[in-house]
Amino acid sequence: MDLADMDTDKPSWLTLPVPEGPALEQMKTLLEQGHLHTVCESADCPNIGECFKNQTCTFMILGNSCTRNCRFCAVSHGIPDSVDGNEPGMVASTAKHLGLKHVVVTSVTRDDLSDGGAEHFASTIRAIREQLPQAAIEVLIPDFKGSKEALQTVLDAKPDILNHNIETVPRLYSTVRPQAIYARSLELIRRVRQSGGGALAKSGLMLGLGEKTEEVLAVMQDLFAAGCQMLTMGQYLSPSAEHLPVVEYIHPDIFQWLKEEALKIGFSQVSSGPMVRSSYHAESSFEKLGHLSI
Repeated sequence: MDLADMDTDKPSWLTLPVPEGPALEQMKTLLEQGHLHTVCESADCPNIGECFKNQTCTFMILGNSCTRNCRFCAVSHGIPDSVDGNEPGMVASTAKHLGLKHVVVTSVTRDDLSDGGAEHFASTIRAIREQLPQAAIEVLIPDFKGSKEALQTVLDAKPDILNHNIETVPRLYSTVRPQAIYARSLELIRRVRQSGGGALAKSGLMLGLGEKTEEVLAVMQDLFAAGCQMLTMGQYLSPSAEHLPVVEYIHPDIFQWLKEEALKIGFSQVSSGPMVRSSYHAESSFEKLGHLSI
């Protein structure tokens, strides 16, 4: 089966309704009051209108400037901000104000920090637990440059889901993620499963960057063999002319077929579709698992 829909003009299934202004402004005001960032805004997520309307978001900690410059990502890069010690508490109080039952936290990559920001992740998890003891907590973490200790710091804080996106197929890493290493990201997923700490392992792929069907299936096999239980797959959309262009727009039927193949491989939960992103409908995805644990 061919992944490509050969028409490179944006197809009709990627048309989204115009975000409602009041809903956007209400969420933005709340986040600004807490001096908080979201990946929804910083990464130009196309689902921001829907999520902000439903008063959900993915918090982005450790500042708004990344030490890496992946060619697919809209998050700014450069000299990072100083770490805000008040941020974990503000994330927790804002999540409580929003009444979130499933809190998703990610970060920029902080290669400048000795632990990559792992302790800050752990502090944020603990703060959320304190204020929202019944909420599920999902963290989407960077690779911490392969540090076992940094990963364990996050796992020791007991998130319910630990997500690290593999992003693309190995052949495209030097173009798409030049500062990342496929084997290192795969090993991070493996360590989550081997830790026995109770966190579900999750990862995600972007499609439309020129990958081949057999390469995507091979990545699925690698992830499952490493212990990944939850998988997301969505369409890559170029943030600007300075970023990587879209090579292919993948038809929704192909996303459905890939989902079926992933379930055959053995993944416990798969979200696959053009507009799927790592934390899109994360709460319902988690609930479908029936709180499966490792």
